[in-house]
Order: sequence, then structure tokens, then C-alpha cells
Amino acid sequence: MTDLFSDVIGHSSVTELLAEELQRPAQAYLLVGPESIGKETVALRFAAGLLGGVDDERARRLVLARAHPDLTIVEPEGAASLGVDQAREVVSRASMTSVEADRSVFLFPDAGAMTEQAANALLKTLEEPSPRVVFILVAESEDEFPPTVASRCRTVQMGRVPLTEVVEALVSRGVSEETAHGVAVVSGGRPGLALALMNQPEVARFRAMWLSIPADVSPHPGDGQRLATEVLDELAPLVEDSVPEGLAKDRAQRARRRAEMSLLVSGLEILASWYSDSASLQLGGPIRNRDLDLASLTDVSPRRAVESAEAVLDAVVDIQANLRRELVLANLFAGLGSES
Repeated sequence: MTDLFSDVIGHSSVTELLAEELQRPAQAYLLVGPESIGKETVALRFAAGLLGGVDDERARRLVLARAHPDLTIVEPEGAASLGVDQAREVVSRASMTSVEADRSVFLFPDAGAMTEQAANALLKTLEEPSPRVVFILVAESEDEFPPTVASRCRTVQMGRVPLTEVVEALVSRGVSEETAHGVAVVSGGRPGLALALMNQPEVARFRAMWLSIPADVSPHPGDGQRLATEVLDELAPLVEDSVPEGLAKDRAQRARRRAEMSLLVSGLEILASWYSDSASLQLGGPIRNRDLDLASLTDVSPRRAVESAEAVLDAVVDIQANLRRELVLANLFAGLGSES
């Protein structure tokens, strides 16, 4: 693998593919996968390769600083969407001659925020490819775009990184192995989140909090609301600490929203693992959380444990659909405490 991607955690098959793509790049790429797994990190390094090749350190440095004259980073205006006026401006700039490199690169790090009108405005440029322009779109799913746009991009699927690779990367950055393992578990295979949390002492408490929820749930709506409030309060400092300093207000707000989403999903997955461990233990299978009090895992029946794990994962879907997070959590916790 080229040094261009040497600081990327995991994703070796993806970076090897993109290194090969540098020889004959396509008109447009769509990098898709969960939040905080490193899509933008990979996209920026790919852009550096497109603008300066593998060995041009100056181009790489400028791209990573978002300062290369032939790199245009297109982000939503405000905290919400990427509108049609921005797309039209991109179309106009795409017809201009590059300044230094042989081509121009347009990177959309939050392309999923593109409105349908913006996507349609961009479509004409994608339908008439220029060898001197490359578009890199980053999103969670192809479904966030009209099929006409996604079909004109070379889609690169990115998944979560194995826990062992995240641990190894954190240890190489000076984190103790015990802390690295805890951070890797909390991050749920998301290197971006792991790097943001690796020096945060609250991480150990984060996992313990989610694993303690089965003992605290009850069928009373008030208790569900209380737990939901406590969870979001515990998340708040981790979310704030994960946002890089010096970001403009709009970018900081988007980073904060992404961090909260990633942490909530990771927390719910940890909670689901408690219930899956409960069912597995009682049916003679292996368990994931070996530091738990095994007696506590028998507090619910195997059938109820399986139903609860499914309910938690359904809540993940609701959270990702941008439903009200506090309401989703309150309803979930009340349901987990139900006797039925």
C-alpha cells in the first residue's frame, strides 16, 4: 500500500483499490459507510493522490490542510442542507482550468445533505464527464441520492474496522493497551470516533453506563424518561470533547451531530450485546462481555432477551432516521422494562 494512506486506520482493501484508481481515475466516486469510520480521511488522501500523485508531499500537505488551489470542498450552508445554488456554483467552477495540477477535484464530505434539486443540478456535469475533473462524494448510503446520480459514480463501500486494528492503531499513538481496548469497544469499529475519544477518561464510564441499563429499566414511562435524560447527559461531554478545536460554527455543529449519532449507535449496540449475551449464556453459547456478573444475565428469559436485543437494534434504526432521540430512548427503556 502506498504511503499516501499510511495514516489511515484499517480499510486496507479500500486504500489499495483507490491507489490503483489513481492511474486512470473515474469521473466521480461515492464513498459510503457508517459515520466516523474514516470516509472523509480516505477521501482527502485520495484527493491528494489525484492532485499530486503518490510522492508529492507538498500537494498532500495542502490537501490535508484544505488549502490546495485545485481542491474545492463543498459543505452544507449552515447546519442543514447542501442547496441548489451551491451545486450550480460547482458546475460553473468545474468548467474552469485547474491552477497547478492536471485536474480539479471537488470533494463533498457530507454529500448526503444534498437536496434533490442540488443533486439534479450536478447531474448534468456527471453526465458529461471531463478528464480534468473528479468528484468525490462521501455519504452513509447510496439511497441518499437519486439513482441517476449514484449510478454515475464509482461506489466504494467502507465498513467498520476490526477491533484489533483499532487497538493497534491507538497503542501506536501512545495509548495503553487497556485503554485502547476500552476505546475500541466504545467506538464500535469507527476509527474517527476512537481517535476523538482516545484521551477522554469518560470512555470507561460510557460502556459501564450502557451495560447497567438492564438493571435500571422499569415499565413506568417516568423511569424511561429519566434514563433517557441521564444517557444524553452522560453523552454530552464526550460529544463536546470529540469536536476538533478551531472549526467554524457550522462545521462544529455538524461534527457535534455526527459524534452524538455515532456515540448513541455505539451505546445502543453495547446495550444490545448485554441482551444477546443473556440469551447466549442461558442457551449454552459464548458471551461477548466477559467482565459482567454472569448471574445478572439470567434476570430475563432467553426469549425476552432476544426480543429486547431486537428492540434495541430497532431503536438504532429510529435514531439514524433522525427521530427525536430522547423520545426514542425513553420509549425503548420503558419497553425493555415491560413484563410482557
